[in-house]
Amino acid sequence: MAVRARTLVFLPVLSTRLSTRLNRATNSVITTTSRKCKLLSVRMASSQSAATSSLTRSVTVPGLAPVQVVAGPGLSEPDFSNAIDCSLFKQWLKNLQGEKGILTNERISLRQVQIQGVDMFGSRVGFLKFKADIIDKETGAKIPGIVFSRGPAVAMLILLESGGQTYAVLTEQVRVPVGKFILELPAGMLDDDQGDFIGTAVCEVEEETGLKLKVEDMVNLTSFLDHTTGQGVFPSPGGCDEDLKFFLYRGKVDEETLKMLQGKETGLRDHGELIKVHVVPYNKLWRTTSDAKVLCAIALYEMAKKEGILSNI
Repeated sequence: MAVRARTLVFLPVLSTRLSTRLNRATNSVITTTSRKCKLLSVRMASSQSAATSSLTRSVTVPGLAPVQVVAGPGLSEPDFSNAIDCSLFKQWLKNLQGEKGILTNERISLRQVQIQGVDMFGSRVGFLKFKADIIDKETGAKIPGIVFSRGPAVAMLILLESGGQTYAVLTEQVRVPVGKFILELPAGMLDDDQGDFIGTAVCEVEEETGLKLKVEDMVNLTSFLDHTTGQGVFPSPGGCDEDLKFFLYRGKVDEETLKMLQGKETGLRDHGELIKVHVVPYNKLWRTTSDAKVLCAIALYEMAKKEGILSNI
């Protein structure tokens, strides 16, 4: 687009008296215009605030007074509706009143929820960020309530025996939040609300490693946890609701298969997945990576073996 050139005009020097009068008049105009601009700015801000606050909805939580849910600045109406109606938000509300829920003892109250951000994965909500006003009734203090919601996911500990040694299968992936390539267990989020953890685990393994496993060969390691835990693992409950189920697969392969897996590039490239497969001796696994999923899986597996739970599986 062409930019119109500005012409500088030089005026002859005016008399001192006339110059002073012109300066006073100019300053008066500038002051008046500035006041009008400030007034207009305040009015516009008020209008925007009113427009934002109009995106509200009252949500019913069993046994409690209706909770007000509001949209954060810049959140569109479709995203606001998708957030409130999605399974991630509904599950969070359910957890509040469930076993060990923070609202069950009536010491803590929920006053308001502000939806701050929504990331859509196709037609469903993939990630949800919101802030809950949670109050301790005894002290009146606010409890930190910023939530990054991503929901349930699965992780697979794949152990392959070959030549008298046991190996674990890991994937190396780009992890932008930490700015690094990370060695980790094959893992993935549930793609729907059906709760098919085993089916999701099998699909993720095939996508990330190329291995085709059978559903009936999967062992749910998190099912050995006490039922009061919900039989899942929360890696970072201080800020995220991710709920992981861990599965185990044990099998035997020949040396050629191990060589084929080592360094294999996989993943759904059109989804931005850049994955390389690594095969690591199991006895060195615990010190090979900083991935929390690996360390959790080792703990679950070793304790289940120690207590004899896996001997008949």
